[in-house]
Amino acid sequence: MGKTYDVKNLSLVKAGVKRIEWARRAMPVVRSIEDRFRRERPLKGVRIGACLHVTTETANLMRALAAGGADVRLCASNPLSTQDDVAAALVKEFGVPVFAIRGEDRKTYYSHLRSALGHNPQITMDDGADLVSELHRRDDGRVILGGTEETTTGVIRLRSMAQKGVLKFPVISVNDADTKHLFDNRYGTGQSTLDGIIRSTNTLIAGQTIVICGYGWCGRGVAERARGMGAHVMVVEVDAVRALQAVMDGFRVAPIGKAALVGDVFITVTGDINVIRREHFLKMKDGVILANSGHFNVEIDIPGLEKLSRSTQTLRDNVVEYVLRNGKRVVLLGEGRLVNLAAAEGHPAMVMDMSFANQALSAEYLTQHGRRLKRQVYPVPKEIDEAIARLKLKTMGVSIDRLTPEQKTYLASWEMGT
Repeated sequence: MGKTYDVKNLSLVKAGVKRIEWARRAMPVVRSIEDRFRRERPLKGVRIGACLHVTTETANLMRALAAGGADVRLCASNPLSTQDDVAAALVKEFGVPVFAIRGEDRKTYYSHLRSALGHNPQITMDDGADLVSELHRRDDGRVILGGTEETTTGVIRLRSMAQKGVLKFPVISVNDADTKHLFDNRYGTGQSTLDGIIRSTNTLIAGQTIVICGYGWCGRGVAERARGMGAHVMVVEVDAVRALQAVMDGFRVAPIGKAALVGDVFITVTGDINVIRREHFLKMKDGVILANSGHFNVEIDIPGLEKLSRSTQTLRDNVVEYVLRNGKRVVLLGEGRLVNLAAAEGHPAMVMDMSFANQALSAEYLTQHGRRLKRQVYPVPKEIDEAIARLKLKTMGVSIDRLTPEQKTYLASWEMGT
């Protein structure tokens, strides 16, 4: 019989509980869902396998799912994102089996993925689609109601699977919900990325030239926050429309080859591979800082950087300096993994409140409707998205107007015109 959990140290539970409760204060929408779930038990007996960043906010999502009656198992979606005290608290205080240790090697990471699938989940909950990919590598006839996907990179992978006809069950793209990407990706990634850079380096943002590769919602969030802190921001894009948006938003846009010559700090948020490569390292100024906020550690060509280097040294936690053969120094943060989680605490709980509300309500939706859905990627139902927005506004003490009957008639007609 396999392990019932695998965490670093259960003695960390007290600190973990305190931090989980602190995050809980800033997650009123998830709390309200948890209260309803406890009363109605809509997930009673449903087995959920979750592969998410093991953080305080995720812990509160797990509590809500368990309150709804779900049998949940959790593993990490990134080797450096696990908060070990949170993992211990989930196991010992809240009874959720967790398989996650900060800094785990590749072998352990995939062993933990398999452990999260060990109770034959009916619903998967993913951040990057690793859990779904692991399931698809096994053709063991499991019956899956459906899955949810948290992040852009995972959605890209899943849509590719659906287009090629290999996706075996429906998946809801939580990332595409307005109450997720317009807030989590923009404000969460924007703030937490700079938080990770500042915590690990104590560098001053003001006055530096910060190059942001990718101008999706994450990239524009980082750009806005960096400009707000006094940085000179350059954007690198391959999409003409997004590049045009960046220009209209007041940012300088250039190819990475030109940006490499002038940047002080480089941040990748594209979801693609080898965005910053060998030829770019050679052009960079001495002492530049490289950070990644895309899901996987492939956006910066780390093997290429290693081949160009004559030595490396760890300067601080999550800070490794590469000395190139030409004598220039390049500083890499968090092993090229998500800098906001490797070197900081990830997104603030206030914004994850909406993201994880989408996860919880999408799991409920799949429980009710999953058997009738086709094997494709679906958006979060509009009614769920709008309900979460209303709940969030209510918790913030914000009220909005409603259309009058006359206004509704006008918007629904074509005859009224002028």
